[in-house]
Amino acid sequence: MVTENENRVWFSIGAGGAFLAVAAGAFGAHALRGRIPLESIIAFETAVRYQMYHALAILGICGSANFLRPRSRRLSMVSLLLGVVLFSGSLYAISLAGWRDVGFLTPIGGGFLLLGWLFAIGAAVAPGGVRVSHAPLESDREGKPENA
Repeated sequence: MVTENENRVWFSIGAGGAFLAVAAGAFGAHALRGRIPLESIIAFETAVRYQMYHALAILGICGSANFLRPRSRRLSMVSLLLGVVLFSGSLYAISLAGWRDVGFLTPIGGGFLLLGWLFAIGAAVAPGGVRVSHAPLESDREGKPENA
Protein backbone atom coordinates (compact mmCIF):
# COMPACT_ATOMS: atom_id res chain seq x y z
CA MET A 1 0.00 0.00 0.00
CA VAL A 2 1.21 3.49 -0.78
CA THR A 3 1.53 5.65 2.30
CA GLU A 4 0.28 9.19 2.38
CA ASN A 5 3.74 10.41 3.36
CA GLU A 6 5.38 8.64 0.41
CA ASN A 7 2.82 10.15 -1.94
CA ARG A 8 3.52 13.62 -0.53
CA VAL A 9 7.26 13.19 -1.10
CA TRP A 10 6.80 12.10 -4.72
CA PHE A 11 4.21 14.81 -5.35
CA SER A 12 6.71 17.36 -4.02
CA ILE A 13 9.41 15.96 -6.31
CA GLY A 14 7.09 16.20 -9.32
CA ALA A 15 5.88 19.70 -8.47
CA GLY A 16 9.44 20.83 -7.71
CA GLY A 17 10.64 19.45 -11.04
CA ALA A 18 7.86 21.28 -12.87
CA PHE A 19 8.66 24.51 -11.00
CA LEU A 20 12.33 24.24 -11.94
CA ALA A 21 11.42 23.50 -15.57
CA VAL A 22 9.32 26.68 -15.75
CA ALA A 23 12.12 28.69 -14.12
CA ALA A 24 14.72 27.20 -16.49
CA GLY A 25 12.48 27.87 -19.48
CA ALA A 26 12.06 31.50 -18.47
CA PHE A 27 15.80 31.80 -17.90
CA GLY A 28 16.48 30.31 -21.32
CA ALA A 29 13.98 32.55 -23.07
CA HIS A 30 15.18 35.79 -21.47
CA ALA A 31 18.80 35.37 -20.44
CA LEU A 32 20.34 32.99 -22.95
CA ARG A 33 19.17 34.33 -26.31
CA GLY A 34 22.12 35.83 -28.10
CA ARG A 35 24.57 34.70 -25.41
CA ILE A 36 25.06 31.06 -26.35
CA PRO A 37 25.06 29.36 -29.77
CA LEU A 38 21.76 28.25 -31.32
CA GLU A 39 22.80 24.59 -30.97
CA SER A 40 23.16 25.11 -27.21
CA ILE A 41 19.77 26.86 -27.00
CA ILE A 42 18.14 23.91 -28.75
CA ALA A 43 19.78 21.45 -26.32
CA PHE A 44 18.71 23.62 -23.37
CA GLU A 45 15.10 23.77 -24.62
CA THR A 46 15.08 19.98 -25.07
CA ALA A 47 16.26 19.56 -21.47
CA VAL A 48 13.52 21.88 -20.19
CA ARG A 49 10.81 20.16 -22.25
CA TYR A 50 11.75 16.65 -21.12
CA GLN A 51 12.07 17.78 -17.51
CA MET A 52 8.53 19.19 -17.63
CA TYR A 53 7.06 16.15 -19.39
CA HIS A 54 8.46 13.82 -16.76
CA ALA A 55 7.66 16.05 -13.78
CA LEU A 56 4.05 15.97 -14.96
CA ALA A 57 4.30 12.19 -15.40
CA ILE A 58 5.44 11.82 -11.78
CA LEU A 59 2.49 13.96 -10.66
CA GLY A 60 0.13 11.80 -12.71
CA ILE A 61 1.53 8.61 -11.26
CA CYS A 62 1.09 10.07 -7.76
CA GLY A 63 -2.56 10.74 -8.57
CA SER A 64 -2.97 7.13 -9.67
CA ALA A 65 -1.64 5.58 -6.47
CA ASN A 66 -4.88 3.78 -5.62
CA PHE A 67 -4.84 1.52 -8.66
CA LEU A 68 -1.17 1.00 -9.53
CA ARG A 69 1.00 -1.78 -8.14
CA PRO A 70 3.12 -0.05 -5.46
CA ARG A 71 6.47 -1.65 -6.36
CA SER A 72 6.17 -0.94 -10.10
CA ARG A 73 4.86 2.54 -9.31
CA ARG A 74 7.92 3.29 -7.17
CA LEU A 75 10.28 1.84 -9.78
CA SER A 76 8.60 3.98 -12.42
CA MET A 77 8.99 7.21 -10.47
CA VAL A 78 12.59 6.45 -9.44
CA SER A 79 13.46 5.65 -13.06
CA LEU A 80 11.78 8.82 -14.32
CA LEU A 81 13.60 10.91 -11.73
CA LEU A 82 16.98 9.35 -12.54
CA GLY A 83 16.23 9.79 -16.23
CA VAL A 84 15.49 13.49 -15.84
CA VAL A 85 18.60 14.07 -13.73
CA LEU A 86 20.84 12.31 -16.26
CA PHE A 87 19.12 13.32 -19.51
CA SER A 88 18.15 16.90 -18.78
CA GLY A 89 21.07 17.44 -16.40
CA SER A 90 23.61 16.44 -19.02
CA LEU A 91 21.96 18.66 -21.63
CA TYR A 92 21.99 21.59 -19.18
CA ALA A 93 25.70 20.98 -18.50
CA ILE A 94 26.51 20.74 -22.21
CA SER A 95 24.50 23.81 -23.21
CA LEU A 96 25.39 26.11 -20.31
CA ALA A 97 28.92 25.07 -19.34
CA GLY A 98 30.11 23.44 -22.54
CA TRP A 99 30.88 20.20 -20.69
CA ARG A 100 30.77 17.91 -23.72
CA ASP A 101 32.37 15.10 -21.69
CA VAL A 102 29.05 14.42 -19.95
CA GLY A 103 27.31 13.75 -23.26
CA PHE A 104 27.47 10.00 -22.64
CA LEU A 105 24.96 10.50 -19.80
CA THR A 106 22.24 11.77 -22.14
CA PRO A 107 21.34 8.40 -23.72
CA ILE A 108 21.66 6.67 -20.35
CA GLY A 109 19.14 9.15 -18.98
CA GLY A 110 16.92 8.51 -21.99
CA GLY A 111 17.09 4.81 -21.21
CA PHE A 112 15.94 5.47 -17.65
CA LEU A 113 13.05 7.59 -18.98
CA LEU A 114 11.96 4.71 -21.24
CA LEU A 115 12.34 2.26 -18.36
CA GLY A 116 10.18 4.52 -16.18
CA TRP A 117 7.40 4.43 -18.77
CA LEU A 118 7.66 0.63 -19.02
CA PHE A 119 7.36 0.33 -15.24
CA ALA A 120 4.32 2.64 -15.36
CA ILE A 121 2.68 0.38 -17.93
CA GLY A 122 3.56 -2.65 -15.82
CA ALA A 123 2.15 -1.00 -12.71
CA ALA A 124 -1.23 -0.78 -14.38
CA VAL A 125 -1.50 -3.96 -16.47
CA ALA A 126 0.45 -6.64 -14.58
CA PRO A 127 -1.60 -9.29 -12.81
CA GLY A 128 -2.96 -7.73 -9.65
CA GLY A 129 -2.01 -4.30 -10.97
CA VAL A 130 -5.47 -2.79 -10.94
CA ARG A 131 -6.67 -2.59 -7.37
CA VAL A 132 -9.12 0.16 -6.65
CA SER A 133 -9.14 0.88 -2.97
CA HIS A 134 -11.79 2.95 -1.32
CA ALA A 135 -9.97 2.93 1.98
CA PRO A 136 -9.56 6.42 3.41
CA LEU A 137 -6.19 8.10 3.58
CA GLU A 138 -4.61 8.25 7.01
CA SER A 139 -5.66 11.91 7.43
CA ASP A 140 -9.30 11.05 6.67
CA ARG A 141 -9.69 8.74 9.66
CA GLU A 142 -11.84 9.83 12.54
CA GLY A 143 -10.15 11.49 15.45
CA LYS A 144 -7.07 12.50 13.55
CA PRO A 145 -6.50 16.16 12.78
CA GLU A 146 -6.45 16.91 9.04
CA ASN A 147 -2.94 18.43 8.99
CA ALA A 148 -1.30 16.14 11.53
